[in-house]
Amino acid sequence: MAQSKENTNNSARSKAAAAAQSTGAPAAQTGEKRPRTTRRPYYNRRPRRPQQPREAAVPIHIYPLGGLGEVGKNMTVYECNGDMIIVDCGLVFPDSDMYGVDMVIPDFTFVVQNKDKIKGLLITHGHEDHIGSIPYLLQKLDLPIYGTRLTCGLIRNKLEEFGLAGKTKFVEITPRQKIKLGCFTIEPIHVNHSIPDASALYFRTPIGTIVHTGDFKMDLTPVDGRQMDIHKFAELGRRGVLLLMSDSTNAERPGYTESETTVGHAFRKAFRAAKGRIILATFASNISRIQQAINTAVQFKRKVTVLGRSMVNNVQIAIELGYLDVPEGVLIEPDELNRYPDDQILILTTGSQGEPMAGLSRMASNNHRSVSIMPGDTVIISATPIPGNETGVSRTIDNLMRLGANVIAGRDKKIHVSGHASQEELKLMLELIKPKYFIPVHGEYRMLKTHGDLAVMMGVAKDHVLIGDNGQIFEFSNRSGHKTGHVNAGRVFIDGLGVGDVGNIVIRDRQQLAMEGVVIVVMTLAKGTSHPLAGPDIVSRGFVYVRDSEELIREAHDRVAAVLERCEAGNIREWAVIKSQVRDTLSRYLYEKTRRRPMILPIIMEV
Repeated sequence: MAQSKENTNNSARSKAAAAAQSTGAPAAQTGEKRPRTTRRPYYNRRPRRPQQPREAAVPIHIYPLGGLGEVGKNMTVYECNGDMIIVDCGLVFPDSDMYGVDMVIPDFTFVVQNKDKIKGLLITHGHEDHIGSIPYLLQKLDLPIYGTRLTCGLIRNKLEEFGLAGKTKFVEITPRQKIKLGCFTIEPIHVNHSIPDASALYFRTPIGTIVHTGDFKMDLTPVDGRQMDIHKFAELGRRGVLLLMSDSTNAERPGYTESETTVGHAFRKAFRAAKGRIILATFASNISRIQQAINTAVQFKRKVTVLGRSMVNNVQIAIELGYLDVPEGVLIEPDELNRYPDDQILILTTGSQGEPMAGLSRMASNNHRSVSIMPGDTVIISATPIPGNETGVSRTIDNLMRLGANVIAGRDKKIHVSGHASQEELKLMLELIKPKYFIPVHGEYRMLKTHGDLAVMMGVAKDHVLIGDNGQIFEFSNRSGHKTGHVNAGRVFIDGLGVGDVGNIVIRDRQQLAMEGVVIVVMTLAKGTSHPLAGPDIVSRGFVYVRDSEELIREAHDRVAAVLERCEAGNIREWAVIKSQVRDTLSRYLYEKTRRRPMILPIIMEV
């Protein structure tokens, strides 16, 4: 039986082979080996395609110009293959010892030097520490601005004050929308923060993916109902991420950041207890907070008036763009306040940071044109003081209480929550992304260091955690990531209309004047000589009260007169030398007597 089957198969194979031979079909199809043919002559052979040498990917350079070692003034430049993009362009408010300075912005020298390479300015969200410097940058170069709808609206309003809105190209972007700018392919990712329409960004580059979180927290119950796009971060992590740059503001705070909706519960509790007017101060850009305040006002049948230029502008923009829902008839003008009982009034105002000219501070000093604090008023300060503003906030609260107001402030009252991720959320972001390299951003150095330690805890190699300062150059290739050199990344002071005309020397002089005062020495000399014709006269401002220090002033006068005699005897005529000797002699004497070093200004008049 087996033999019969074998014979049958052999016969079938023979027939198939014969058929193949007659039809020209390949022998391989019949199960037979293909007969060996003569090799193609050498001169007839196809030339081998030469192997092209594999070029190394172009390195990526990252230049932080602000936001490292500080909270604020965020600005970062990315470079790939000669193409540059800028992410954010913010400001920071001055320290208490920066007398007269209104704000501090990044130094744009590096950007201006590379203006031909820059493809665009991308903005993560509409807070001042991310958009506040844009008008000053656009005065130096023309750039298209990429941002979400609300972000572009806030920037456009800011530029109108500088006459730049009509000259600037705005490109409104939406989450998961791909943008091609030179060497970079960019995609926004929706995140939760204390302002709607906040975005993270990720960049596809020839050497890998870079993720820049911007400011974020993981809020499962956001006020606007739009949760953070965690799925996108997880997807990027699965694909592989070269570098993560993440917000470090709350890196020292354990646990999770509370949801913004918890503030609404605290508002309802405060409104229920309030018997008179309610005055609520918060950041003008915190649209979600403002929405909750308005919702609570509607619930308790209160009318709402808005005070403070930035608050009025932001509320108007948010209403126009559909980010703020205000029922008709709820908003009233400030001059309508007297038409309603006190228990039907909510006043939204600026001044949560104790700024001297802001609405709440002027109310506290009884210097506001529309509102005077009265006993029975409830004042809610829905913010925590920015480092450096604690004294101003405390002073404002003291003044409000002196006027009889009930003040609700402080973290324990639950009337404010942060918009930044705490440690557990930061660790979750690291776990989702699983970056090869990590750069903590947006924080003072101790925050950056703590965030770096969290990254090591979550599996990032210690030597792959790169902590730097403003101006530090970070370089990444397909083989390594490291810190290299530095670029110019200083501070520029805005004083009134002046931009950069106030430097460190001027600030130091102002500090000396504020702490020690000034002594002016006026001398009249004969022309071409050092012979005194009148004086020296000594004037003190902010140093000592002259009438109470006659002996000190008299002795100072004698010391200066002695200097002039020595100069005349030595035939010293150069004003610079005379002033220097007067300054040194008087400085030593005054320090000996008072242990203070006032600024000494010698003035010479020649007759």
